[in-house]
Amino acid sequence: MEISAPSADAGLQTQPSGLRRSLKLWHLVLYGIIIIQPTAPMSIYGVVSNAAGGHVVTTILIAMVAMLFTAVSYGRMARVYPSAGSAFTYVAREVHPLGGYMVGWAMLMDYMLNPIICAIWCSVAAHDIFPQIPYAAWALAIVVVFTGLNLRGVQASARVNAFLALGMSIVVFVFLAYAFHYIATVMRPIGGAWLRPFYDPLTFSPHSLLHGTSIAVLTYIGFDGISTMSEEVENPRRNIMLGTVFTCLAIGILSAVEAYAAQLAWPTRSPFPPEILDTAYVHVALRVGGRFLFLLLNGTLLVANMGSGIAAQFGAARLLYGMGRENALPRRFFGVTSRRTAIPHYNVLLLGLITLIGCFVLTFDRGAELLNFGAFIAFMGVNLAALLHYGFRSKEKVILPIAMPLLGFLVCGFIWLNLARMAQLLGTAWIGVGLLVYFLMQRKKGKATGAPASE
Repeated sequence: MEISAPSADAGLQTQPSGLRRSLKLWHLVLYGIIIIQPTAPMSIYGVVSNAAGGHVVTTILIAMVAMLFTAVSYGRMARVYPSAGSAFTYVAREVHPLGGYMVGWAMLMDYMLNPIICAIWCSVAAHDIFPQIPYAAWALAIVVVFTGLNLRGVQASARVNAFLALGMSIVVFVFLAYAFHYIATVMRPIGGAWLRPFYDPLTFSPHSLLHGTSIAVLTYIGFDGISTMSEEVENPRRNIMLGTVFTCLAIGILSAVEAYAAQLAWPTRSPFPPEILDTAYVHVALRVGGRFLFLLLNGTLLVANMGSGIAAQFGAARLLYGMGRENALPRRFFGVTSRRTAIPHYNVLLLGLITLIGCFVLTFDRGAELLNFGAFIAFMGVNLAALLHYGFRSKEKVILPIAMPLLGFLVCGFIWLNLARMAQLLGTAWIGVGLLVYFLMQRKKGKATGAPASE
């Protein structure tokens, strides 16, 4: 489903009736940080550390390079399609409609997996705070909260999101103060120990580093949301791209500092044990700041992940509704809304069931890798669309029109190939199901019109 661009006549009206271009560059960067959240690397810290042999800081910085190339491509494509702002639109129009559909199908997997990994993390974190209540009970309760709120149509406002982001930022700086005090007074690293978070020769492995990077990119997921602000920002042709790039830089640097402090405070070369793997960062907080910091950080991340899970489930329900309304999925189920609440209630209930099942059949790390399988397909698609448009079709002059998106495509593709084998197999199976659905729908359309199914 696409949103048509404003007509040319709209700019000739004496009294503007549409969105006002009142946002400046710093508004976009703040908005991007709010979307991604200042605590982004904390939830995946243990998983990335085990996958990368402890090189969390390095994986975050490598992922940042990949995201910077991709951020430039997103910003450039937002110039071309200022009101569409989605990866599947860019790919469908610049590469091929089937390619756009597959990018959209991969994004659908992301939308469904996001609430699952949020629910898993929240259930484990809540169990850490109240261990007398079993994980299964927490999983059921949290999924019921996600689903119940979305059935009521509850959405967080921009002011609430900004308030939460401010609160999270304060907690991050409180943690860093405790951590560096602990490092200076207790750990007292000397010489090369200060560089071990970047490179440890005893645990370094190129394959492990790239595998960890393929998970660490989850830190940046959401930066592309800045492109949705194209109609409200001053000088969008310049500021959308700069805002996207600066957001990736800000999140990357902050995340690297958070990971660096945690690695110096807990400099073990052994993997985190399974019982604390998903919440490893809050156990680092327990070491450096005691029970107070443990509960503060755990509670903060619990709220953050619950908010992300609720929003992700809501977005997935709307995406399914859009696909149902356009007959890309069975309309009688996916394309209907409740008469009372105007919510796509069947979709919300289905996603609630999928989320609950996912809490028991997936682990946090497996879900994160599967989510990144779809995300990297979208990232590669956007880089390819930017390469074709600015490298061969557009007369607009930009810096490195071929080299920059090509590097973005290659780096993203290289990291994508280093996802875990099981994630690649499951992701490929999902793509196969998408292709089957696509061709069945095309065949159905061909029969309805009496013409051969089009591409």
